Amino acid sequence: MEKFETLSAIVVPLDRHNVDTDAIIPKQFLKSIHRSGFGPNLFDEWRYLDRGEPGMDNSSRPLNPDFVLNQPRYKGAGILLARENFGCGSSREHAVWALLDAGFRVVIAPSFADIFHNNCFKNGVLPISIDTGIVDDLFRAVEETPGYRLSVDLERQIIEKPDGELTRFDIDGFHRQCLLEGLDDIGMTLKHREAIRRYEERRRKDAPWLFNKID
Repeated sequence: MEKFETLSAIVVPLDRHNVDTDAIIPKQFLKSIHRSGFGPNLFDEWRYLDRGEPGMDNSSRPLNPDFVLNQPRYKGAGILLARENFGCGSSREHAVWALLDAGFRVVIAPSFADIFHNNCFKNGVLPISIDTGIVDDLFRAVEETPGYRLSVDLERQIIEKPDGELTRFDIDGFHRQCLLEGLDDIGMTLKHREAIRRYEERRRKDAPWLFNKID
């Protein structure tokens, strides 16, 4: 998993409440267990005018010109600004994979669904929960300013606006450290590989019958 320390990126506003995981990545794309390749199908039903299916050539599909991700001013955005309860619905980890594959490392919203929130940290995406009033102000600023950028500093836990104004955000210390070190659950476990190895060796000596093969 790639480390997350700081990010300065264009912000794209998704002004919809209760965006569920089926909207983020529709169910027909869940056949793959690989974490890459989902970006072109992010928000597929809103992004295109036809129905998407796995294996389609997305470059030739008709785009919905009214959907925010298709607007040129947001090209290359790395921060998604959303509304309440983002990521609700099913527990599919593919939703986070799609966001990451599309270039988003940060999602800012007043609140997130719990499972989606945890899946973000396991895949190198930083979900930032901040006050609804601040989110409202950001939506207005993004709308009024083409190319609006924010800078996010995870170590300091701050968001910096273009005018220098700072907003602090809270984050669980364990999740923060995982992102800073680029460690998912497996990576955190492997930090203790030597202790695990010593335990296994001791266990084999203390209870060798547990490790006997049965023919």
